[in-house]
Amino acid sequence: MNMLRLRAFVVALTFCVAVLAGRASLAADEAHTLKLRLEWLTSGYHAPIYLAQAKGWYKDAGLDVTTIAPGNGTNTTIQLVNAGNYDLGEAAISNVAIARTKGMPVKAIATWFRKGDLALMVPADAGINGPKDLKGKKIIYSAASSEGPFLEPFLAKGGLTRSDVQLLNIDPNARISTFANGQADGIFGSPVGTGVIINDLRHTHNILFADFGLNMPGFGLFATDDMLKKKADALRKFASVSAGAWTYAKSHPDEAVAALMKERGEQDRVNPDQIKKQLLESFQFLYSPASADQPVGVNTEKDWAEALATMVAAKAIDAGAVGKPAEYFTNECLDPAIIKKIGG
Repeated sequence: MNMLRLRAFVVALTFCVAVLAGRASLAADEAHTLKLRLEWLTSGYHAPIYLAQAKGWYKDAGLDVTTIAPGNGTNTTIQLVNAGNYDLGEAAISNVAIARTKGMPVKAIATWFRKGDLALMVPADAGINGPKDLKGKKIIYSAASSEGPFLEPFLAKGGLTRSDVQLLNIDPNARISTFANGQADGIFGSPVGTGVIINDLRHTHNILFADFGLNMPGFGLFATDDMLKKKADALRKFASVSAGAWTYAKSHPDEAVAALMKERGEQDRVNPDQIKKQLLESFQFLYSPASADQPVGVNTEKDWAEALATMVAAKAIDAGAVGKPAEYFTNECLDPAIIKKIGG
């Protein structure tokens, strides 16, 4: 009888151990499962992420990246990540900083474009080389886009004010056609996205805000403070693998483009030639003077101090809410060994 009880106890104990092990395994899986929200529709600068997924680099790092969702704007992506709908997002990091000063606990975990990509695109034969040449010109902009808060500081670099130019707040769906048809002298945007598409319709050249002392971080990864605690290891691996993928893509752009096209090409009806041009255009923004000797994605306090000062001057953020540069980013999610292993 005692033997029967002992056997029953052993069976029950084994069952409990199995259940607990299963729960632990489930918890571990959840801790390394990630959902990513991009800031915009599929573009060439998203290729490194699709490359890492296609190569199995995320999986090899113990991650299960279940979602890579195209977006419809940086600010929407920030709001959705802040609300917990996604574990992390890719967006314009300058907007992430602005959101943080307004109470959203979000911060950069990797900044791809450490030289700002915000630009004014103008016809190549227009003789416009800077803000001083814009007096009386018609310029397309979007009030709710990333350039909005920085228009006045940009114009001021040429001794102009808003009243010296004709700013056309055009619906996003009509921006490109309006400029391509010659109804405007310039259009604000990014050379790595809109710029590539526009250039195929009307030959242009780019006037970068960064070249006029208005350098702000461009696209990169971000997460909430809470998620950085909850899924610290997963975010560290994802950001590091992605940084390695960017490094690899610099030497193997065709592989990166092929990975994106296989995953999104047919669904999104994107042009592979434009996707490649967008990716190649992206490489010039990966490094700032302060980060030239740092791996892709690493933030520097110097860049952030300058960016925050620029945003304060542009009145995009309140001087009293700025705080220290280190409050806006963390480099703890970037492992140089992982980046080097993948990127070479």
